[in-house]
Amino acid sequence: MLDWSNGAIRASMLFGVLAIAMALFVTPLLDRGARNLTGAAGIDMITTASTPNRSSYTVRRSVLQPSPASVCIIRADGTRSGDC
Repeated sequence: MLDWSNGAIRASMLFGVLAIAMALFVTPLLDRGARNLTGAAGIDMITTASTPNRSSYTVRRSVLQPSPASVCIIRADGTRSGDC
């Protein structure tokens, strides 16, 4: 009976090591394939942008306004637009 338990432990260890080895080798290959597919479609994985700082403003929304979509924009010089 001792031989069967040792064999079962060895078999499970072997399958566990094989599963880990496959995960370590197959994952980068699949990732590389996914990158090639997105590059072929013209999708940039890293996007950066900057906008010129022409003026600053504050956008305010309140539950007390008549509509949930109401927006009040307050500019740096104090002028207001929208539903203020």
